[in-house]
Amino acid sequence: MNPKQKVMIVDDDSNIAELISLYLTKEGFETRIAGDGRRALEEYAVFDPNLIILDIMMPEMDGYEVCREIRKNATTPIIMLTAKGETFDKVLGLELGADDYMVKPFDTKELVARVKAVLRRMDKPDANSKKITYSGLSVNISNYSVTYAGETVEMPPKELELLFFLGSHPNQVFTREQLLNQIWGYEYYGDTRTVDVHIKRIREKLGADEDHPLWSIKTVWGVGYKFESK
Repeated sequence: MNPKQKVMIVDDDSNIAELISLYLTKEGFETRIAGDGRRALEEYAVFDPNLIILDIMMPEMDGYEVCREIRKNATTPIIMLTAKGETFDKVLGLELGADDYMVKPFDTKELVARVKAVLRRMDKPDANSKKITYSGLSVNISNYSVTYAGETVEMPPKELELLFFLGSHPNQVFTREQLLNQIWGYEYYGDTRTVDVHIKRIREKLGADEDHPLWSIKTVWGVGYKFESK
């Protein structure tokens, strides 16, 4: 673990924020706490964290707005915390570009494990075999970039990792559970709708299947998804 990896904790509940900070500090992370959304954006520009743990319900500016603002210019991994367990809240966070979410109350050790998993997948020093290319599409996992039809496509880390993984295994079908396990990097027992949301966002950014006839992301009904190369 790189001791210089930095995590920003954004939560208006100081007790929760301090507890998370304590556990992360013990694991060698540098942390910084922001108590509301506006302060988080100010601190983000100065602290330049490797990852953000972001509460949703906050004064001044909620977590959804903060996520939206950060995603305009950056792909910094974001793990959202929500006091609500409804699918709508989770899906909204994912659609705005969050990489993961946890429902309060949560297990602090599990949160730390998720932080490590996300950062582990971002830290890939070996660039060999880290780029896939199909007709009009290029996905580079070493520098987290996507180009399609000659244009750069902005994607949060988890969307890019999911696209890269599927594209690295053309015509192979994966269940939602397999994709959750592979991309999120730990035993995942949450809502498999997470995968559906990310696939939906990838499709929106890359256009309809007829726009790229030599490849497509196919839904295999009752099973999961596959990257079909024709």
